Amino acid sequence: MHALLCAIKSRYALAIAISLSLSFVYFILVPKRQRDIVADRLFSTLPFLHRGRRASSSKTPPRSISPEKNVPNNGPPPVELKNIFPPSQRDTLSKVAESYASPTKEKLLGGVIDDAEFRKSIIPLTADYRECGPSTYTPTGFSMEEVKALGDFPDYAELSGVPLPNPYKEFKIESAIARPYRPFRWAYHQTMSLTKLETDWWLELENNYAQRIRERKELYAKHGKLVLQYLPGSELACKEIMEMALQFLCARYPQYFSLTHDDSRGYIFQNGILKNETVINTMHPLLVLLENVPEDFACMLRNPEDGNYYFRAGLLCSALGWNVEMKIGLPLKEIHSPIPDYKEKMEFSMDRYFSKMPTSRPIQRGSWGLEVDTPIFMPPNDPHEDWQTLRRLPLSGSIIFNFKALFTPISEFRDEPYVPALLLKVLREGKAEIMRYKNTWHVEHVALPALERWSREQEERGVTERGWEVRTLEESPWFRGWEGKWRGRQGF
Repeated sequence: MHALLCAIKSRYALAIAISLSLSFVYFILVPKRQRDIVADRLFSTLPFLHRGRRASSSKTPPRSISPEKNVPNNGPPPVELKNIFPPSQRDTLSKVAESYASPTKEKLLGGVIDDAEFRKSIIPLTADYRECGPSTYTPTGFSMEEVKALGDFPDYAELSGVPLPNPYKEFKIESAIARPYRPFRWAYHQTMSLTKLETDWWLELENNYAQRIRERKELYAKHGKLVLQYLPGSELACKEIMEMALQFLCARYPQYFSLTHDDSRGYIFQNGILKNETVINTMHPLLVLLENVPEDFACMLRNPEDGNYYFRAGLLCSALGWNVEMKIGLPLKEIHSPIPDYKEKMEFSMDRYFSKMPTSRPIQRGSWGLEVDTPIFMPPNDPHEDWQTLRRLPLSGSIIFNFKALFTPISEFRDEPYVPALLLKVLREGKAEIMRYKNTWHVEHVALPALERWSREQEERGVTERGWEVRTLEESPWFRGWEGKWRGRQGF
């Protein structure tokens, strides 16, 4: 959304780009001092870089995840990565099988698999699952016979351990706006501000939904492989994330989306916002997402030869400063190779987390940056901020990043208690190297005077107390009264 800074009469639309990431990785395993210096650089280089079953509530912000105790920083792995596998979800098959008739049901009740047979029969990195034998296995322990028996749109909530969202009955696309994330922290180096995924809010729609879908399709038509690519071996992961995303939309926004099936055309996704339908089996899964989901997705697959994860497929329209063509096919360590101290201090920790990340524990993170206007695609070397998420898929074992950019006019902060003072503190006293990397200098001449004025104004009006010691808000990543403001803007 383009919004003028009326209060400061700037000719630019200054926006805050807020990022949410399901990335927990180096927060647990890298000391705080090292995290502080490289955090923003890491997430900008790989912007597309879960356990509870309780549905989330917008009224209760999730608790931050605490780092593990006494975990070594980095060093040689005690076990080769190729011998480490993610936790399996095979125990869910008995429950899922109840909804299938014979003989499919029997195929899903194969029981315990032999570990030695499993290890020597892992699907190769470049293999299409549809062409593999029945006793080939995914890294999470599912055989190809079981994967094929599950068919299209299986019960991913049961398979993953992550529940479907509650229906959002008040939602109206015409007035929908994103929740007002304000992930500002002080002291700024304090934590990575990671939280468990609020399962109701995995894919959050806004009133610019149709506009964003149109813009993304235009970007793909213009840039092609710069924004969308898929390499051999990514077929199952792409199908899986597409089906999970559509199931989410149908469950969360049933007034707008539905999934039907007929014998002649197969599964059909009905989009009530765009007034169209998508016949699923007529296009690649990433194109289905392009047509219907205004978020970016990137697929990292495990290579059984070395146990490392490789970027094998992506739909990335919001990657400001890089593109799919630059990173496709690279392993995690090469994607991060430009990051200072990455190899010495972080490589092992990242690889270890990826090798063990469970399916049932998605994670989210908030970060921010200052922008002029609301760009969603820019070439390398331009300023960029991203909206990020992370989860493992149950069948393929792929790790999926999804992210989007949210833009909020800085003038919105004027009536938000403590927010102007908090951001002002960060911009003035945040670590120089991080502020330089965020490129805040190009808007500070506008932002700093406005934030200072609004902070003083809040004190004079009694909204905040004088002499308040600036710190991370108790409501973080929100602010006091956020829900009333957010709901009021939408008319409920």
